[in-house]
Amino acid sequence: MIDKGFWRNKKVLITGHTGFKGSWLCLWLHELGANVTGFSLAPPTTPNLFESAGIDKLVHSIIGDVRSKEQVQEALFLTRPDIVIHMAAQPLVRFSYLSPVETYAVNVLGTVHVLEAVRQAVDSGIPIRAVINVTTDKCYENKEWSWGYRENDRLGGYDPYSNSKACSELVTMSYRHSFFSAATYASHGVALATARAGNVIGGGDWAQDRLIPDCIRAIGEGRKIKIRNPGAVRPWQHVLEPLRGYLMLAQSMWEEGVSFAQSWNFGPEDGDAKPVEWMVEKLLASWGENPGYERATDTTWHEAHYLKLDCSLAKSLLGWKPLWSLEQALDKIVEWNQAYLRGEEMRAVCLSQIEPFMQGETEQPKSSRKGGKAE
Repeated sequence: MIDKGFWRNKKVLITGHTGFKGSWLCLWLHELGANVTGFSLAPPTTPNLFESAGIDKLVHSIIGDVRSKEQVQEALFLTRPDIVIHMAAQPLVRFSYLSPVETYAVNVLGTVHVLEAVRQAVDSGIPIRAVINVTTDKCYENKEWSWGYRENDRLGGYDPYSNSKACSELVTMSYRHSFFSAATYASHGVALATARAGNVIGGGDWAQDRLIPDCIRAIGEGRKIKIRNPGAVRPWQHVLEPLRGYLMLAQSMWEEGVSFAQSWNFGPEDGDAKPVEWMVEKLLASWGENPGYERATDTTWHEAHYLKLDCSLAKSLLGWKPLWSLEQALDKIVEWNQAYLRGEEMRAVCLSQIEPFMQGETEQPKSSRKGGKAE
């Protein structure tokens, strides 16, 4: 579980803190007592979780661009962090087809700038202990096989987004070997790892071309949901699942050093790698309204059909495992979005989900309860 005592007063720098995952992580770390600084562009959507939950009032926020080496270095030297979690990214597959240069600039060169700033900071005497580069399950060369990818499987990526994240993994590997190796750990003191998460879902995501936000928008507008690839299988998981993995990994690297400096998968149990159509049906059942859905016609771009992660490494060495089933995750998303529509205080809503999750509490999904609408 998460050790509150460990995080109290730790100085943490998060890049990409205004995004969906970054906002949840900032809120969680603030609740743990960490001193959080964020470095990112302004929130990417309107509305957005960063503003809806008042996270700007909880952290020191620096608006900047990871494509600027000077801005990144200035933020890191100003923060003097104990731990760096690099989440800033261009995160959308379909957008990457439209803007490949921007995608590579943010996801590859941005990683170089962050890791180079860490190197310069360490050389200047700033005692950074743990650095995590957050990538994606899509960094693997997808062979459409039915078993989960392991951390030592070949990297690749068909589309510019996936490929740029594979490149980000290779950049991290090079910096780990060249500047932050086990052989020279006594001189630099840095443990550097990457974290590969599955398809992350949760309340507060308003991005375009993502399944859950697209569904929520369609429900709100009373129109049919359009889905591109109803049979495509993805490793879906609630946003708190991989974030918990990042927190556990950072603590392990802090305490154990380079023995945890490697790549890690954080994904759902095998049974929760589900087709898109299944996700839509369960979400509608949990919501209680059913506008129906239809197949979209804009399916020009290639998208992987089958993708799963093998998380044996995180389970065996970190003691991490998923806590919520996929149906529970969908229930939490419905609860969050319906609370938002009622005008509730969204920071409190987020914390009402973080607190029981942090304590390892689970509950039956609606579809399993007596009188549930699903099934």
